[in-house]
Amino acid sequence: MLYAIITEDRPATLEQRLAARPAHLERLNTLQDEGRLLLAGPHPAIDSPDPGSAGYSGSLVVAEFPSLDEAQSWADADPYITAGVYAQVTVKPFKKVLP
Repeated sequence: MLYAIITEDRPATLEQRLAARPAHLERLNTLQDEGRLLLAGPHPAIDSPDPGSAGYSGSLVVAEFPSLDEAQSWADADPYITAGVYAQVTVKPFKKVLP
């Protein structure tokens, strides 16, 4: 089943986010290589595709996992958590309807 992993960043954590980004992307690339990643990306903190020093307010990942518990475990192991970037992580089932 698909699960949405919706995160909120702590304020002023752009430097930590950038430092942890390679490890974060490596995990996402593994999901993509396994054919389990539907989409992933950050939420710019301002209305711009390149927010610069404004940074990001969080992220969204939609991926396939065998269960909600496994999706939650995967999310809990994110390098952004270890780096102190994420203030909150919500994982919930997702039903793709379109396209």
